[in-house]
Formats: sequence, structure tokens, C-alpha cells
Amino acid sequence: MGNDLNIEEFLEQSELVRQVRLLRERPGPSRLFGDRVKPLNADQIARMTAQGCESLDWSQIHVTDAFDARAVSRVRFDGTCILGRFAAARELAPGVPSPSGIRDATLINCEVGDDALVRDVDLLANYVIGESAIISSVGEMIASTRPTFGNGTEIALGVETGERAVRAVAELDLLLADALVRAPTDSDLRRAYDELLRHYLDAIGLRKGHIGPHTVMRGCQRIRDVFVGEGALIEGAAAIVNATILSGRDEQTRIGDAVQIYNSLIQWGCEVTSGALVENSLLTEHSHVERHGKVTHSLLGPNTGVGEGEVTSALVGPFVGFHHQALLIAALWPEGKGNVGYGANVGSNHTSKAADQELWPAEGMFFGLGVNIKFPSNFERAPYTIIATGVTTLPQKVEFPFSLINAPSRVYEGVSPAFNEIIPGWVLSDNAYALARNEAKFGDRNRARRTPLVFEVLRPQTIDTIKEARRRLLDAPQKTPSGPGEPVLYFERDIAGLGKNYMLEANRTRAIETYSFYLRFYALRGLYGRLLLQMETAEGKIGDLEKILDQPAETLRWAHELQTLKEQLPDQSVRELLALWLEHHSRHVEGIRISKARDDERGARIIPDYDSVHTPVADDKVVRAIAQEHKQIEKRVQAWLEG
Repeated sequence: MGNDLNIEEFLEQSELVRQVRLLRERPGPSRLFGDRVKPLNADQIARMTAQGCESLDWSQIHVTDAFDARAVSRVRFDGTCILGRFAAARELAPGVPSPSGIRDATLINCEVGDDALVRDVDLLANYVIGESAIISSVGEMIASTRPTFGNGTEIALGVETGERAVRAVAELDLLLADALVRAPTDSDLRRAYDELLRHYLDAIGLRKGHIGPHTVMRGCQRIRDVFVGEGALIEGAAAIVNATILSGRDEQTRIGDAVQIYNSLIQWGCEVTSGALVENSLLTEHSHVERHGKVTHSLLGPNTGVGEGEVTSALVGPFVGFHHQALLIAALWPEGKGNVGYGANVGSNHTSKAADQELWPAEGMFFGLGVNIKFPSNFERAPYTIIATGVTTLPQKVEFPFSLINAPSRVYEGVSPAFNEIIPGWVLSDNAYALARNEAKFGDRNRARRTPLVFEVLRPQTIDTIKEARRRLLDAPQKTPSGPGEPVLYFERDIAGLGKNYMLEANRTRAIETYSFYLRFYALRGLYGRLLLQMETAEGKIGDLEKILDQPAETLRWAHELQTLKEQLPDQSVRELLALWLEHHSRHVEGIRISKARDDERGARIIPDYDSVHTPVADDKVVRAIAQEHKQIEKRVQAWLEG
């Protein structure tokens, strides 16, 4: 893995390094204008003095040829300051125009670009202000002479005590961060990354702070050692200290009222608003923190949002919903796509000895309202598992995907009351609508441009967990009930991967059926997709494609699907398999419809006007889309079979 980290390529692709390089490489005294500046002349000094400006040494103030002294009034200059042209008007806010220029401010060792507006700033020291930027009603804005803008900050990911800590840089992505937290400190990857960090920190050495072109910063209290990219909107922030804020004109980053950001890195398109706190953290592209949410020593993946709750020492993957007061701590959750419900305590990383325990949630995991998750716990091989409302889980390792972990349905003699009931495969058999909705929702809402994200639920990685889980269920030992009328119960000692839970025999057999169905579904869908690709070259005749099952697979995905097909449905012709595909897809569609209809039926029994305010299942867009897809599949397959 260390050999895969190309330091030269990383630096070349770094937006922060590129922007700093442009500023550093300009010839002459100015970061913005190079050598196209000159000292003020006597008339300009006289005009500025008459307009209430002052400086102990006017010779240190340089301007461009197009500089107009009338645009600068009531400004105190100290040190070397460089000013551009102020001609175009700016908008302080929508519908509130203001001439560009500098008014009512104190500047120390600053550069102000063309058509920028600086007004009502108590202290602006050691900053480069880009073209057409606005700095308005800011208290204190200072940069040291060797700022790192939050780069190199140590983030204690995964373990609060720091054993997996990573020193982050602005463009660090989710995949590399996940690899780093799992890599030993003496690994090739860690050594390569340390070398990258050394070069990176050297490359971003600017000796000034920076506010990018077209950025708007207004109503902020304290700004220190900050690098802001192009077009950001920063309004009402309480404090931004030692931070990089990447932004672009079509990927605007927004920082809002009462926000505090310390020692952190904010990527393109992020939003930090409404009193949020971000400290020693990295927010990757298009993630957000809002409504007093707290993110400390953590990384948020693309499109993930935290509102009101607390995330500490966690690596959180894409599309995790965290919209209420809850806790997520010491978690490695790179696949994300899950949910943390109100009141969830995820979880107890402190054993009373040290805060050194951790949690590995699975892709798509759902932590219900008020759950309590005891550490250490590992659910990585149990993707799309739900922990039901109010459940307390013991430290454990669960390896059954698509499970429901619920409070015990009854008390069983000899079973610890701390054990919960696990129903493997329940999400596939009884909650398929949620999976279909997530696939559609994530695809529609994804705004990440740099991080490759996969929203397909049934793919080789998850299918392999199903295969292994089904094998363990099939290999379960023969057991007899503990007494008359008692069910057969299975535990971790009987079937590995059940964790600190029990499973009923009825749920074992049902899970085998569910897992088997979806293994066939996945394989048949793969065959259908492969036939779609090749049908044109076969002139639409199924008989011409029978040999597809015996040919070497051309892609890893088709190889996996083909192997699964031969395992689950051996000795079948393509024609027979297509007929089975129609049956399986029809059953899948009906399962999605039923899982949604169940909610509607229950709601109508309880809420008098439920049907009049809720969209009926027949009109639900997810149900309609999957039903329409089935019609298209049916039409195409029937044409093939008749051809």
C-alpha cells in the first residue's frame, strides 16, 4: 500500500499546494501583483491623509498603476501593505451594494486584491486578500508568520487515546485515511505518508494568511491562521483558528453563525452552520455540521451530516445521517451509509481504566433511538444491520449481514437477560424497501466529485458476507429444546458470529431461505446484465449465448457473479435462468412493496387521517420505480425467450 502513495502526484494534484505555489512564485514584492507595484506618490498620500488614513511610514505602502486613493478612507496602515485597483462595486449582501475599497480598518502587512472590499475591520494583520473578496465587520483577523492552516494536525481517529492517530492534510480523502488508521506505525504506508507530510508542509509555507477571490467574510469575531479558497461564504463565525477552508465557485463552502472551528480542514462544498463546533477534524467534500453539532478529532465522509449530536475520535464514511442529540465515539465506519438515531449512545469506549476501546460499525448500519453500544464491538461483517430502539448491546463481534438485533422477545431459562435476539437476514426479508430507497436516495443526493462512491447494496463485498453467514447457518449443530414447549436456541458457542445474542431455530431456517434467495437474485441479475451487454452482437438469439456460462469471465464483477450462479443454480440453461430471473425479480419487487405497505396498514389503524396525508404505497416513487423497472425487464426477457 505504501508504494501506491505517489508523493509527487499527490502534491501535484493538491489544490492548496497549487494556490500557494502561484502566490509564492510571482516575482517581485507582491504575492498578488508580482513586480507590478510602486510606492504611493505625494498626491495619493495627501488624498489618503485627508480622508483620515495614517501610517508611520508611507514608503512601505505600494499600489498598482490603476489604484485610486479615493477608495481608501479612515485606515491605519502599519508594515508593508500592497493595494490593488478599486473600481467595481461589491454586494455586502444580496441587494446591498457597496463600492470596493478599504474603509474603517487597521491593516498590518497585508495585500488587498483588485476590487476587493475591506470595511469595519478592527485588525487585519498579515493576510493576502484575493480579487473581489469582501471582508466586512470583522473583529480580529491575524496570521502568524509560519501558519500551517491546520495541516499536520494530529487527529485521534478510531481510538480516543491516539493509537491510530493521523496527521491530516487538506486533501486527505476517506480511502487513504482509512488505510492509515489500520496501518502499523512502522508500515511502508505510514512511512510514505510521513514523507508526504514533510513535503506538503514545506510546499504550503506562505508566511501569510489567505482569503481567496470572491470569498465573502462578514460579521466574524476572530480569524487566525486561516487559508480560504475561492468563493467561500463565511458569516457570523465566532472563531476560525488554524484552518484550511477549500472552496470553489461551483462548490461553495459555507461557514455560518456562531460557528467555532479550531485546527481543522474543511473541503469543498461543506457547510458548518448554526453554532456548530469543529475541532481537530477533517470534513471531506460536501459534508456538514449544523445546529450545535460537535465534531472533534474526527473525519466526516462525503455527504455525511451531523446535527445537534457529538462525534468524537471517529472516522465516519459517506452518507451517515446524524440529525439529533446522540453520541458517536471511537468508531471506524469507513463504508458509512448508516444512521444514528436520537439518544443513541454509540458508545461506551471508557472501561473505567482508559478511554481506549473502539467500535467498527458496518456499512449501512442503523443505530435506533436510545440504543447503548458497549465497546469493543465489531459489526464489519454484518452490513445493513439494525439495532432496534432502546437496545443495549454487550461487547461482541457480529457477522450476520442484514440482521435485526432486538430486545429479547421473552425470557428464557439459562439465558442472560443482557443477551438480545438476533434475526439474520431480516432486513432483506422484511425491510427491503429501506434498501431500495437508500440506493435511490444516495444516488440522487450525492455531490462528491473526488471520492468514488458505490451505492449498490448487493455487490461482491456484501454478497460474500451473505455466503459466509449462510454457510455457518447450514453447518449449525443439531440441537434439542431445553424443555417441553421450548424452542431451540443458538448462541455464539454454537454458531460463530452470533455475538452476545441468541437466535431461534425458526429464524435460522428463515435466514437460510432469505440468504439463498438473494444469492440467486444477485447471480441472476448479473447474468441478465451480461446478456444486455452482449445481446446485440448475438443478434438477439438466446441460443447463441448459451456458451456464455462456459467462457472465461472478462471482468472481476462478472467472474464473481458467474461463480455465484454456478454455485447456486448449477446445470441450468440460459433460457431456464432467465425464466428464474423473472420470478426472482418479481418476488423482490413484491417484497419491497409489502415492506412499505406494512407501515401504511399499521399507520391507518392508529392515525385517523393517515391515508389522507401519507402517500399510498402504490404512488410511492421508490415502489413505482422498481415496478416500472420490472416491466422493462419482463418485456425484454420475454422478447429474448420468444426470439
